[in-house]
Amino acid sequence: MLLHAPAKLNLCLYLGARRDDGLHELCSLFEPLALADLIAVSEAERDEVICPGVEGENLAARALAGLRERGWGRLPLRVEIEKRVPVAAGLGGGSGDAAAILRLAAREVDDPPGLAAELGADLPEPAPHAAVLLPGGGLGTAAVFAEADRLGLGRGPEELETLAARLREAAGAGASPLSYPELLANDLAAAARSLRPGIGDALDELREAGAPVALLSGSGPTAVGLFADLAAARAAAEAIDRDDAIVCAAGRAP
Repeated sequence: MLLHAPAKLNLCLYLGARRDDGLHELCSLFEPLALADLIAVSEAERDEVICPGVEGENLAARALAGLRERGWGRLPLRVEIEKRVPVAAGLGGGSGDAAAILRLAAREVDDPPGLAAELGADLPEPAPHAAVLLPGGGLGTAAVFAEADRLGLGRGPEELETLAARLREAAGAGASPLSYPELLANDLAAAARSLRPGIGDALDELREAGAPVALLSGSGPTAVGLFADLAAARAAAEAIDRDDAIVCAAGRAP
């Protein structure tokens, strides 16, 4: 069986207070990208997750283990992940892989949403548009959140609730995010740029190439430019002329 695990883009990320468990309250809006990892699943003698280029246990392995803990009785599986989404880039590659594994057990285990929540909040639909991604190497999520705490970033619970309501109103009808640019902000941008100043240069490149919206995805370091269509995105990528630039469709499939 072959599975596709789409990357996700944070169209916005509002940071709340740090909780007692060490995690932070967040308000965010996700959308899937055409960029996706390819996952091959086959029967095996024991459960095994293989992901070249990713050291140690990944979220897909944790997802599979979580399904077993909930009594999922399918035969042991070998899961081989071909990474196409840049690693540690703020694009939810690991979360997408985990989501793909959870979909294998749809309606076969109790409370899949609960397991997804244990793994992370990134398991991800607006009108079609396009994006240019400038990955810029890896950046640890924990380090970015720690820097945000050091900088005193974050919003109160009432402000998060207000922003969540505005996002639901703006995005609920499936409009393109380009129609509500005032809400497309990332509170982690200052922390990520503190650790990786080159992010600012990448955002400037996207704006100079004509991106109506340029923002950081997730905890970074990927800078993203949103465009009305693939033609505009490809033209911008050509103007930027970076070897690591990725052009992909975003939102619903046309």
